[in-house]
Amino acid sequence: MVKIKDIPTLDRPRERLINYGVENLSNEELLAIIFKTGTKGESAKDLGVKVLSKIDNIKKLNDINLEFLKEIKGIGMSKSCDLLAAIELGKRINREVDTIKNVKLTSADLVYKYYKDKIGDKLQEYFYAIYLDSGKKVIGDKLLFIGTVNYSLVHPREIFKEAYLLGASAIICIHNHPGGNPLPSKQDYDITKNLVEASKILGVKFLDHIIITKKNYYSFLENDDINF
Repeated sequence: MVKIKDIPTLDRPRERLINYGVENLSNEELLAIIFKTGTKGESAKDLGVKVLSKIDNIKKLNDINLEFLKEIKGIGMSKSCDLLAAIELGKRINREVDTIKNVKLTSADLVYKYYKDKIGDKLQEYFYAIYLDSGKKVIGDKLLFIGTVNYSLVHPREIFKEAYLLGASAIICIHNHPGGNPLPSKQDYDITKNLVEASKILGVKFLDHIIITKKNYYSFLENDDINF
């Protein structure tokens, strides 16, 4: 295989970026710049080709994780972290809402616009809680569970414990439906009812439970399904 040092200087990825602009680089050249160096017998560009050969199209890079990269010979922990950081930065640049920290939440739509880019396309269910002050401004949020959402996992103890630690006055819960249908399941109804009842006992308001997909959302509060 051809090593980067054997490629004429002007044809190397970094030099091509400088001379012709980043938009004119191929996908494997961009990956080569992120990887910086190759391995014995393989250039950084060769490693880029190996990564791209494992996915159907460039958009699938959004779905890769550490486990995926560990399976590719020559892609060690350092290169994996560099690539995943670059991918995450790209995702954040393209988010419709950059942050909700210190933002006053007045509608489920604002919550949806932030989390659809965060978990809307995840292949597993991600369950978050948003913690708010008395003015409904966001103090923070926390990923509490990954996997199929059910009551045995989504226990009020874990959700409200964080509320006390942050001094929160209210909570909104969010999780995604990987299948693309935002309508709540029986489990979703049961979880929401239990959280509403727990909030009345524990003295922290439970404002809403929002189910998110990449294209739409379902708010229990907006649909007036449960007596909050």
